[in-house]
Amino acid sequence: MTRLRAAAGRGLAKVTGQALGPYQSAVVRIGFSATWLFFLLREFPHRRELYGPDGPWSWDLAHRLTDSNEAFSVLMWSDSTLWFELVYAVSVLASVLLMLGWRTRTSAVVFMVGVLSLQNRSVFMGDGGDNVIHLMAIYLVLTRCGRVWSLDARRAALRAGSGAGRDVAGPVLWGVLGVVLAYGAVSGRFTAGWLAAFAAVWVVLGLWWTVERHEPEGEGRAVLDVLANLLHNAGMLVIMAEVCLIYATAGWYKIQGSRWQDGTALYYPLRLDYFTPWPALSGVLAGSGVLVMLLSYGTVAVQVAFPFTLFNRRIKNVLLAAMMLEHAGIAVLLGLPFFSMAMIAADAVFLPTGFLVWLGAGASGRVGWGRGLGLGLGRDRGRRGGAGVADAEVAPVAVPVQAGPGGG
Repeated sequence: MTRLRAAAGRGLAKVTGQALGPYQSAVVRIGFSATWLFFLLREFPHRRELYGPDGPWSWDLAHRLTDSNEAFSVLMWSDSTLWFELVYAVSVLASVLLMLGWRTRTSAVVFMVGVLSLQNRSVFMGDGGDNVIHLMAIYLVLTRCGRVWSLDARRAALRAGSGAGRDVAGPVLWGVLGVVLAYGAVSGRFTAGWLAAFAAVWVVLGLWWTVERHEPEGEGRAVLDVLANLLHNAGMLVIMAEVCLIYATAGWYKIQGSRWQDGTALYYPLRLDYFTPWPALSGVLAGSGVLVMLLSYGTVAVQVAFPFTLFNRRIKNVLLAAMMLEHAGIAVLLGLPFFSMAMIAADAVFLPTGFLVWLGAGASGRVGWGRGLGLGLGRDRGRRGGAGVADAEVAPVAVPVQAGPGGG
């Protein structure tokens, strides 16, 4: 009984004392923001047909649908072309800033607004990859995903070495978002649930700044840090559970299909013109019955088995690599690059920390750059003031500095 209590105490201390999986959350942040950014850039010439005033799904139809299901979209605030272009441009900018890790908490909120606004504007334009981005955009707001591999972490390291300077961008950003929130509240643009959610984020950011400004070493900061860690760890758990649910349901639904049972399911998309960007390559693959059967059965087996292998690190890593290669193959053979990028980014939440550290060091080309972006893991050595209200993700794991709620 004593050992059980001690183990429970250690587990509680770990969950409340640190944001677990900083590298995994950073990879998920970079992966999904890059996927959405590349999608928006590729579809830029067709943006008005997809989500704007020239689309087959008119603004009036979208407005009626969002009124009935209470889906959130700032594009429903106005049907003007100028407003659409502004929202699209802000979505692109938020994707860039989140990928780079600048004011990560605030960038994550604006990124989520952009994703939900565009996708809920034209609900019939998406696919499975869009659904994953839709969900992960919400979950990322809960995480402290800028602790490593981000401009916030780099800025925190510089401040730790040279002293805190006056932060202007954070309070200005907080004020601008406050004006937008006030306008939406007064004009009745928000539903009650979304208004409460956005108001809570805005207020907590201000509270965090106040505590950091007047009591950076006090109990108030410690309480906020514990709550932020709990929120982050819960968000990471939800992301992992979501990935497992996606694969489990996909695998079990495939088992029920006759084409998957007889091993011919992959043959048919490989013969469709819509899914054959490389007809010769698809034809060679579809021409081998044995290979089609092995890939069909292998896909089902990997998807069904993956959630059950999480407690065996070696088997999990093997299946994880197999699933990533599978999605890379889907991107090339079936011409679905953004779906594959989204799924690979989701899979990355299960990558081993050691591999991610090695990958980051290799990508940097030199150890100094890695330290500058907060690559090292270690214990906090203290805290100091100076971060802004909207500075949500500024502290790398080994560099102590204040942060906004859920950050640091």
